[in-house]
Amino acid sequence: MEALLTFSTYPLGLNCFLPQQYIPFPSVGSLSCRYPRRICSINSRKVSYVRAISASSAVSSPPVTPKEEDEESEERFDWFGNWYPVAPVCDLDKKVPHAKRVIGLDVVIWWDPVERTWRVFNDRCPHRLAPLSEGRIDSAGRLQCVYHGWCFSGAGDCKFIPQAPPDDPPVHTSKRACVAVYPSCEQNKIVWFWPNSDPQFKDILSKKRPPCIDEIDDPSYTSIFGIREIPYGYEVLIENLMDPAHVPYAHYKIMPMPKAATAGRIKRDREGGAPLDMTVQKLDVTGYIASQERGYSKFIAPCVFCAYPKWEEKNDGSASSASINNTKLEKASANATQQKKRALLVFLCIPVSPGQSRLIWVFPRNFSLWANRLIPRWVFHVGQNLILDSDLYLLHVQERKIVEVGQDNWHKACYVPTKSDALVTGFRRWLRKYGSIPWDPKFSDGFPPTPPKEQLMDRYWTHVVHCSSCRAAEKGLKVLEVSLQVVSIGLIGVIAALKQNTLSSVARNLLVSTAIVCFIASKWLSHFVYKNFHFHDYNHAIV
Repeated sequence: MEALLTFSTYPLGLNCFLPQQYIPFPSVGSLSCRYPRRICSINSRKVSYVRAISASSAVSSPPVTPKEEDEESEERFDWFGNWYPVAPVCDLDKKVPHAKRVIGLDVVIWWDPVERTWRVFNDRCPHRLAPLSEGRIDSAGRLQCVYHGWCFSGAGDCKFIPQAPPDDPPVHTSKRACVAVYPSCEQNKIVWFWPNSDPQFKDILSKKRPPCIDEIDDPSYTSIFGIREIPYGYEVLIENLMDPAHVPYAHYKIMPMPKAATAGRIKRDREGGAPLDMTVQKLDVTGYIASQERGYSKFIAPCVFCAYPKWEEKNDGSASSASINNTKLEKASANATQQKKRALLVFLCIPVSPGQSRLIWVFPRNFSLWANRLIPRWVFHVGQNLILDSDLYLLHVQERKIVEVGQDNWHKACYVPTKSDALVTGFRRWLRKYGSIPWDPKFSDGFPPTPPKEQLMDRYWTHVVHCSSCRAAEKGLKVLEVSLQVVSIGLIGVIAALKQNTLSSVARNLLVSTAIVCFIASKWLSHFVYKNFHFHDYNHAIV
């Protein structure tokens, strides 16, 4: 995922503004997933057979370390007792409600113009369970269900039932007419919500806040957000983002490896892979900290993964290390103008449902701020989506193979002997020690079948419709495409309508040439729009 950072600073991949000695290299090895046993709808005989094979093959594998054999901790991670990011504010329209699914909960996000804040409701009307996300915000600033017109205030109270006679008892005041409201807040330019609507959590924000990354709000830094729906699970997503070892292979030729990452290494293959020294330093219920050659990384359970430089040099030659805690990545005290160029990788990995996740990314940096002002956000997303697509299919298939083997057999089925895999095994250890996601029984059918590749890697419905910048760009480029076609046809029509002697041969040739150029340009633009906003295939064998 280091390549994503490079694309964030130079969207066309022609060069890289990052000072290479300060590029944070995110951690960890292979990719996997973990789900409760109850959601795996695999034939029991098949599972037993596969597990028997895994058990027999484990004889020749290296012995499992004591850490890997840790028993479950008495302290369990509360998946529904933590804040979850929903969407970047820049991709939310205040005029309409937005539907999202987070950790199996269907929610609707809408802007409350009365209290001037974002609200997160259960996405169903108490009347007939219609989705409120298909509704509208009425003239009184209430969320209106468009099925029968019921209206709800920001507190979830029903304020108006059109079908209720005005002289009858006020049925809209019943508790059964209320919508479940989840605690929510805006932090780091992202809307967060607490996935428990019980009244006891109404003031949870005063007791526990979402993880905070100061650099995102720091005016001396610039940040560009991205969001993408991912067709594989949360566990595979977060492990892949922690894994620098796959970058030179899965993203080969998409983004060249920085010189700092390859300096001094003996080239053993064309891609330039090499041993990576990574260590989990601290692991507890809140997540873990890891060190590596060029920096630190931090997993803040359940969603935040951040990689950042190990040292920040000052002009006086001294150095200060960035400190961190469970809720905050703190900057060094030195003034930003005294620091060398610095960039962070910040990923928010959101569990949606078994086999589905959502990624929000942002790469704060304190240099080349002008690039974000001059270059549209969608241009950055073109390259970043290409990187996500280049390993999307193999991760989707890989996840299903892990489920077939059995989640409890991960350590036996996957051979992870090097330090490059340290945080993968650390993440697996964290899941086993503190508990995996307790999915709702409605997901007991497990994973849906793998769709065609064009559908699986579709960019429009997984990114463009969720990104205000790419959505506007796609629409504008389509208008330009049609305009070029109209100009081309119009010029041909003008030439055909005019008499032979009306135009000189030079003028006629110029019009014909312009018509041909416009037609070719429209075809190229059509291909560009489809490739960058709808579907871009990636064949690892022919790069």
